Amino acid sequence: MYEIRWHGRGGQGGFTVARLLGMAASVFEGQHSLAFPSFGPERRGAPVLGFTRISETRITDRSMVDQCDYVVVLDETLIGPGVLSGLKENAVVLVNTCDPEPYRKMTDRKIVAIDATDLAMEILGRPITNTAMLGALLAVSGLVSLKSAQEAIRSGMKASIAEKNCIIVEKAYSLVKGELINGQA
Repeated sequence: MYEIRWHGRGGQGGFTVARLLGMAASVFEGQHSLAFPSFGPERRGAPVLGFTRISETRITDRSMVDQCDYVVVLDETLIGPGVLSGLKENAVVLVNTCDPEPYRKMTDRKIVAIDATDLAMEILGRPITNTAMLGALLAVSGLVSLKSAQEAIRSGMKASIAEKNCIIVEKAYSLVKGELINGQA
């Protein structure tokens, strides 16, 4: 089973992306998935958590993800001990940032960085980073195919924003995949 924890702020689409990844896995790739949020007061800008579990077999554990394979940080101002705790031995931390160096000093786990905010502003005109971070996660993990993620976006988002988000997920995927191939991530 793969367990992913999403850290974001209200309005950034943290739960939406957790759900989209789960939909890509279950609906379009025939796996089992579970996606759910955890948040306090529901207000824009407040810290929120999203969780996704993906497995080849039925998932019965509905508790919060404590030990994860991937941590995806939609807003780098959230990074601290809580975000970097509960990482499995080979866990990867994906961070929306221009400068990953400070975070590499905070953990011995692999840090992968992408400027998801810049990408979202370029394509959406708004700093909603969820699908850019999904593309980065797919490039690192291979949890689901890019095609399945795009199908989930088309099925799970309004048509008026779905195609732009499909472009973002593909561009982020390509950027991170290119960096991994060139040894820069």
